[in-house]
Amino acid sequence: MSDLSRPTGPRIIAVANQKGGVGKTTTAINLAAGLVELGYRVLVVDLDPQGNASTGLGIEANDRANTTYDLLIGDVALQDVIRETEIEDLCIIPATVDLSSADIELFSNEKRSFLLHDALRQPAMDEYDWDYVLIDCPPSLNLLTVNAMVASHSVLVPLQSEFFALEGVSQLMLTIREVRQTANPNLRIEGIVLTMFDRRNNLSQQVEQDARSHLGELVFETKIPRNVRVSEAPSYALPVLNYDTNSLGANAYRALAEELIARHQKLAA
Repeated sequence: MSDLSRPTGPRIIAVANQKGGVGKTTTAINLAAGLVELGYRVLVVDLDPQGNASTGLGIEANDRANTTYDLLIGDVALQDVIRETEIEDLCIIPATVDLSSADIELFSNEKRSFLLHDALRQPAMDEYDWDYVLIDCPPSLNLLTVNAMVASHSVLVPLQSEFFALEGVSQLMLTIREVRQTANPNLRIEGIVLTMFDRRNNLSQQVEQDARSHLGELVFETKIPRNVRVSEAPSYALPVLNYDTNSLGANAYRALAEELIARHQKLAA
């Protein structure tokens, strides 16, 4: 079994929810931008075959010669897969649809669950001096998501403020428990962040109440509102913090980044 301990290096967070359309990629991109604004160096790892995080950070589909697929399955050096973005101190390892076949190709590899873990802990990572690595997981509980959880210190779960939202979280929690038992005993739940929240909507209020009653302090105080600027930003290949810096969505993701840092400082105290 691979060594999961590494006293130095970035804090690695998997942004995961097996349900699609919950704001997972949006959260990964904009939380990364919020952390950069606070002075941290951040790497986003696009682990979703749809490659939306890559597009949202300005890496065109025809400009992804080396990707997370090559990092996991090929023999490609780390420096050849990391791409700079238009935002200083924010880089990305992009993804393409090639990743959709990774589950099949990895199945016969005895270290199949540890490939991303080992890639993100190779000595070459040290020269980049990242503070945070955010992994944008695919909307499923497949081998790619397991790789992300084995590689990570914690899992951040975006939760859409809609009916049945909590039902999917229970399956995700079971997967996290299995990964703890089999591969990464120190994996913890970073927290649950409510997305697409409409304070005028009774359903959003009910989802928040249910989430806090079932999950307690795991639920972040910060809620991400429904905001047209958040939806528009990816088409301009920018996080909303850079697209419309004073919008409600931008300020919400700033607040989420600040709350995340405050939690980490509290844990370190």
